[in-house]
Amino acid sequence: MTLNKKLFLVVALLSVINSIDAQTIPQQDLDSITLTSTRIDIPFKENSRTVNIITAADIKNSAAVNVADLLQQVAGVDIRRRGTGGSQADLFIRGGGFDQTLILIDGIKMDDAQTGHHTMNAALPIEVIERIEIIKGPAARVFGQNAFTGAINIVTKKKLNNTVSTNVEAGSFGQLNGNVTVGLEQDNATHIVHFGRVTSAGYRNNSDYDNSNYFLKSTFNKNKQPVEMIATFMERKFGAENFYTTNSTFNEYEETQNSLIAFTTTFRKNNFKIRPRVYWKRNQDVFLLRRFEPEFYRNFHISDKIGAEANASYNSKLGITGFGVDVSKIYLRSNNLGNRNRFMATVFLEHKFNLADNKLDITPGVAMTYFSDFDFNAFPGIDIGYSITDDLRIYGNVGYTYRIPTYTDLYYSDPVTLGNPDLEPEEAFAQELGIKYFSPKFSASVAVFNRDADNLIDYIRPNTTDGVFTATNIREVNTKGVEFDASYNFKIKEFNQTLAFGYSFLENDILDQNPELSRYSLNTLKHQYITRLSTQLFKNIRQNIVYKYAERTTGQTYNVWDASLVMRLKQMELTVTASNIFNADYIETGFVPMPPSNVLFGFRYNFR
Repeated sequence: MTLNKKLFLVVALLSVINSIDAQTIPQQDLDSITLTSTRIDIPFKENSRTVNIITAADIKNSAAVNVADLLQQVAGVDIRRRGTGGSQADLFIRGGGFDQTLILIDGIKMDDAQTGHHTMNAALPIEVIERIEIIKGPAARVFGQNAFTGAINIVTKKKLNNTVSTNVEAGSFGQLNGNVTVGLEQDNATHIVHFGRVTSAGYRNNSDYDNSNYFLKSTFNKNKQPVEMIATFMERKFGAENFYTTNSTFNEYEETQNSLIAFTTTFRKNNFKIRPRVYWKRNQDVFLLRRFEPEFYRNFHISDKIGAEANASYNSKLGITGFGVDVSKIYLRSNNLGNRNRFMATVFLEHKFNLADNKLDITPGVAMTYFSDFDFNAFPGIDIGYSITDDLRIYGNVGYTYRIPTYTDLYYSDPVTLGNPDLEPEEAFAQELGIKYFSPKFSASVAVFNRDADNLIDYIRPNTTDGVFTATNIREVNTKGVEFDASYNFKIKEFNQTLAFGYSFLENDILDQNPELSRYSLNTLKHQYITRLSTQLFKNIRQNIVYKYAERTTGQTYNVWDASLVMRLKQMELTVTASNIFNADYIETGFVPMPPSNVLFGFRYNFR
């Protein structure tokens, strides 16, 4: 994976430009969805990558109460939770690391320079989500360096008309949740406001939490030149017992705050569209090794990202050209990591050629990024797709991907963890080949993938008697796998029923290492199987059952069953959500056992 190879592919792709999936959803929905996470507007059916779409209807039928639980139901996505209520969870795609997946909100990059442990802090409450777009495989060409193994774009609802919705939930472990969502339509503006709070006494010692979510989305001047504003504030306060250590004298505690404010507008003229945006993202993190003795050990970090971007597309006889620029400045203030700053600038360019009566599409592209502390890098790639019929499509893509170390990787220090300022960036060359079939009753997709990575970063100790894990560039690692998703839609009486299932298999050669010497890399999902049955037998009642099977490379296996029941009576909705019904004993990451069987009762009322 030399620089010469990269430059050759960049030049080749630029020469071409200058010279010339998921939980599947019903056919009628696919026709109406255009991916918003890309510069080129691409209908879901015409995309030449593995993209999963979770719609608002899927969320309703998921038996999930937050985004972390929801993403666990997608094959190829590995959510490793240390706590419940969305307090702390790490996000992995296709065996990558938690620093290697990018979260976006309406296309706004929510990467955190401190650590990927904060990725899921940006996840929104499900009440304001229109859909979730999950892009698997190297996405650096589209989004930049943090999309090493994939990206997840959370698309918020555009409007809720004039409505007020209230929801109250109570259940096991002292869970008490409540939220209010308001939609307001004015002559020249639209507003969505959400406030929610989720609390629990915890299912084990020091596992309590008190989490709050605030969300505001407004569109101003909508009759002339609409300007969209989005503002979020997510606060998490939780006991973190054994989240990172097993020391019996510790009583860990953590508080995080994640906020965003952004302004976006879109200009259109003839075949040209440009979408400029400015944004400010902040994350604040306080961690205590002893909850009631902050003077013993306390980490305090504040990271700010201030950015501006403009994405554009142009339609011509030769196809669609997408291009854009993204500049941002990172500031970090930390008692552990020091005071740091970084400037980043990325230029994107891609072009979609439609050939053979629009059955064949070829989309080469490149992202070129400058980092003030890691110099210039380029991520070339190409997507190719061919529609055999209106319902059957084959596709493939290849590309380079890249990730610079986080500030935690470089500078962190505590009694068991040590950063390394001499780390090199992670690099990979990835390939994928897939086939998709869509019809109103049955949809399915299969994808095989391969990733050759250099300089992957893990926390390693030299032997089992050494208690300190040091950030290290480990040797070359090959990762390969296969994913399968299918969905069958049918009717019983006049009611719609859905049976969906997904399977992923992943294999890498990292197991030549001693698993006891690694902190993160050796706990990937080798086999993952998920089934969801959503049924309706009576007019106002719908029930959902979700089965999840996992086998990790460390040898651990577990089976988890979840279920939900929803009863709708005009403007009122009653819900029962049961998690881990058969009381499986399992750990997703680290040393934290997941909750035993539990139940949550909910009541929602819509005022119109």
